[in-house]
Amino acid sequence: MPKTVPFPIRNECPPGACDCGRDLLLDDPGGDLRILTLTREEEKRLVARIENISSHADLLHVAERMQAQLGISLQIAPGIHEVRTVRGLNIRLAERPGLCRKTRQSIPAAVRRCLEKNPEIAYAILDAHGLFGGAG
Repeated sequence: MPKTVPFPIRNECPPGACDCGRDLLLDDPGGDLRILTLTREEEKRLVARIENISSHADLLHVAERMQAQLGISLQIAPGIHEVRTVRGLNIRLAERPGLCRKTRQSIPAAVRRCLEKNPEIAYAILDAHGLFGGAG
């Protein structure tokens, strides 16, 4: 029987639809439950916030807040082949228990939409990785 928590948590996914390990995380006495506070409504708010990011500094700030508040690590890096479009960037969330499959897809998709709207952010990411002679 999963333990009860003093805050609202994400509802269970339908059986077989997700591999997040929500119940295993709830059963683990030392488990980091922060990720479960990301309910579907909160996820929608986060996705909307990410889509409205307007600068590289703002993207870094949101990524830091996601790490601090939810324990989610957002990783954005150039792909192994040349980057011609935003699709050439690897955008993913680090695997962790309790992270829903839909969340693993929706947050990187929101980042990609943000970068397509604001290509200067994509250039700043590439510059941060040394493409334009930046600090990389």
